[in-house]
Amino acid sequence: MHIAYLLIGSNLGDKSSYLKNASSYIQQQCGQIVKQSAYYETAPWGFTDQPGFLNQALMLETALDPGELMRRLLAIETTMGRTRTIKMGPRIIDLDILQIDQMVLDTPLLQLPHPAMHQRRFALIPLVEIASELVHPVIQKTMAELLQECPDQGDVQKKMI
Repeated sequence: MHIAYLLIGSNLGDKSSYLKNASSYIQQQCGQIVKQSAYYETAPWGFTDQPGFLNQALMLETALDPGELMRRLLAIETTMGRTRTIKMGPRIIDLDILQIDQMVLDTPLLQLPHPAMHQRRFALIPLVEIASELVHPVIQKTMAELLQECPDQGDVQKKMI
């Protein structure tokens, strides 16, 4: 079994419903969600001319290998209606793997840990909520330490739903 840390997000339509539906699909097709953060309203990152996001971190216990987990997450995005038109543009759902165990992987399908996670408050804040002592396998710092050092100043606010 593996422990995978995911970041799920949406910035179109009924964002909280999309996150709930995605979690349900993940639970059915990928493994057992053992922890989940609160929802966070976050400013867009990269391509900023778009609506803000609703994000959540999940801790998933899974028997799937990293490639198969990524393929299933991409299939869930497609099932939910995601279309890829603008890189980093608006989306109904976005399912990212941040880290799996202490794996380091670089394939055309997947990079582990996520190559930019340590530079994004919108990923680190919800991840710290559920796994503050998780160590980044390359940088060798905890998620809490990475958040303290994060250069990103994007707005991230806990949302009560």
